[in-house]
Amino acid sequence: MSERASSASKAPSKDGRRGLFARIALFVRQVVAELKKVVRPTRTELVRYTTVVLVFVAVIMAFVTGVDLAIGSFVGWVFGG
Repeated sequence: MSERASSASKAPSKDGRRGLFARIALFVRQVVAELKKVVRPTRTELVRYTTVVLVFVAVIMAFVTGVDLAIGSFVGWVFGG
């Protein structure tokens, strides 16, 4: 087998695109490689992050509730409700 024939089988086809299954295989290999880079948080970090998110959501809910009540009271005062 000539060197040209062996390199041609690994190279993309004439139009510069790989076959469907080759692209899927490449995608899966890239996904696995990226997942190997993931660093999972420790239990302490996970609890801390969850607490921060829940407190932040509670603060935003309180703010939106306050703004809603203020606007509702203002509209009721303006339109005599």
